[in-house]
Amino acid sequence: MRNIVDLVGRILLSFIFFYDAYDSIFYYHDTKAKMTDYGLTWKQDWLIIGAIIFLVLGSLMLLLGYRARTGAVLLLLYFIPVTFIAHSYWNDPEPIRRLQALLFTKNIAIMGALLLVWANGTGRFSIKRILATTRVPGT
Repeated sequence: MRNIVDLVGRILLSFIFFYDAYDSIFYYHDTKAKMTDYGLTWKQDWLIIGAIIFLVLGSLMLLLGYRARTGAVLLLLYFIPVTFIAHSYWNDPEPIRRLQALLFTKNIAIMGALLLVWANGTGRFSIKRILATTRVPGT
């Protein structure tokens, strides 16, 4: 049962990052405009492309369970700065402070889940484990 819960958890956790990558790709110009709003004007195209690469690779690694710890680190390298830049509720005016605080704490919880994957690895249902335990018949 633990291994199934681990797999479902990795699927759900990777979904948010796949969606973030999708959103960054299909709404590229809106993403650039939002970055400008947050004061990120330095090499925006490179930052977005790098973020998309981190999101896709990290999500795939997490989902498949192949080098999931590395995938968790890639996602954390993306998610930590984004959380503190986009959801800095302490700088926001009162009407939106509550929502931004909620989004900030949600992101902190997701970071906690990524740290759990980093610390514990994956369960039985991972590509790495399946490849390592598969016996190839002798010739």
